[in-house]
Amino acid sequence: MDHWRGEPADALIALHARRSADSISRWAAERPGHPQVVVLTGTDLYRDIHVDLRAHRSLELADRLVVLHERAIEDLPAQHRTKAIACFQSTTARAPLAKTTQHLRCVMVGHLRDEKDPRTYFGAALLLANRGDLLFDHVGDALDLALGEEARALQHSCRHYRWLGALPHETTRRRIQSAHVLIHTSRMEGGAHVVMEAIRSGTPVLATRISGNVGILGAGYAGYFEPGDAKGLASLIERCRDQPAILEELRGQCDARAPLFERTREQATLITLLDELLEKPR
Repeated sequence: MDHWRGEPADALIALHARRSADSISRWAAERPGHPQVVVLTGTDLYRDIHVDLRAHRSLELADRLVVLHERAIEDLPAQHRTKAIACFQSTTARAPLAKTTQHLRCVMVGHLRDEKDPRTYFGAALLLANRGDLLFDHVGDALDLALGEEARALQHSCRHYRWLGALPHETTRRRIQSAHVLIHTSRMEGGAHVVMEAIRSGTPVLATRISGNVGILGAGYAGYFEPGDAKGLASLIERCRDQPAILEELRGQCDARAPLFERTREQATLITLLDELLEKPR
């Protein structure tokens, strides 16, 4: 449900500190002594709790906080870290597909909006426009109309770039499976599901070195570039094509992280949390 409207319950699990602020406040007032958990996304962690008083109040009222990657606890205000746990989201596994050696296909999956920074992907495609063996697919709707116009223009000027628009989830998963590498250029993330889907599909990832990506891929991952660095991204893509051992290294690192995103692990984390809250005297 979108809001808690007073229905009987033993505990409240609220998604988003700001969007669920009314329900969180009402629960605290009407169900004192009954626990509530607030699940925090990237928008919460890296924007709302720092600028929105209601979102900050949600942190204070929560008995426990759930974050979606292992680095996110460090990104919380210090006074709230002790009540936070990391719970990786789960996603289904897909069998890796055999990939052609005739070219390297990149895919970026994300709606065209500022936080996703598609211009870095655009820039890398332009820098590598002379490489006929490098292909760039882009899945996502134009939530920012100006970025949509830029994507359309790029299709005409760079024949190796294709903007595919919004696609059904199953079609997108197949695109990720068939790509040689997933590109993730976000400036702000709380734990991108598409990165997890790539990992669980055997597709290596090139991602910005931001907390939300590092918390999923691991501190020692070899496929990072700095936010906004189109040249750095272009260099990584070229190396993946020209030095196949690098692509194999990234695939091995992703395979090692894949068990983190199994459904049984996610369920066990949440069940343990609720058992603790509901059984512990308060």
